Amino acid sequence: MSNTLTEVAKILEERKSAKADSSYVASLYNKGLDAILKKVGEEATEVVMAAKDAEADQQKRNKIVYEVADLWFHTLVLLAQQNLHPDDVLKELERRFGTSGLEEKASRSK
Repeated sequence: MSNTLTEVAKILEERKSAKADSSYVASLYNKGLDAILKKVGEEATEVVMAAKDAEADQQKRNKIVYEVADLWFHTLVLLAQQNLHPDDVLKELERRFGTSGLEEKASRSK
């Protein structure tokens, strides 16, 4: 699975130097950070709405997967725009592994 993240990251990096009219991602980069953040926010809201719908109707659970894929994609665009890589996030998750969520959260306030 992480190969998929690496491949997507590679393509997103290539799109940074592409003309704005050549792809959706290139157009997002051209519009700048605010446009990317707006998409991340929209996609996060759609995940929440899909989860609420699925709570009432279990057959709608596949919509959660679809919306999370959109959220992850746009988050990957954000990472690339900020010159970060999915591996940076994976390393952070690995660092947290085995640490209580309560402990990890408490360490942030220090």
